[in-house]
Amino acid sequence: MTDTRDVRLPSDLCAAAEARFGDRFGTLEEFLAFVLRELLRHESAKAEEAEQRLVEERLRDLGYL
Repeated sequence: MTDTRDVRLPSDLCAAAEARFGDRFGTLEEFLAFVLRELLRHESAKAEEAEQRLVEERLRDLGYL
């Protein structure tokens, strides 16, 4: 198991998330870990797309595409 950290959040926000997503996720911590992983994955995918466009542009400028 990995190390964990404590995070302080407003209790009304936590209660709303638990009420809305409690049936899908066992705990608020599991829900928050899922959300953070998805956000990081999405940002990584956007960076990869930008890098791909840059490579294609360079290859086009060089006449390879």
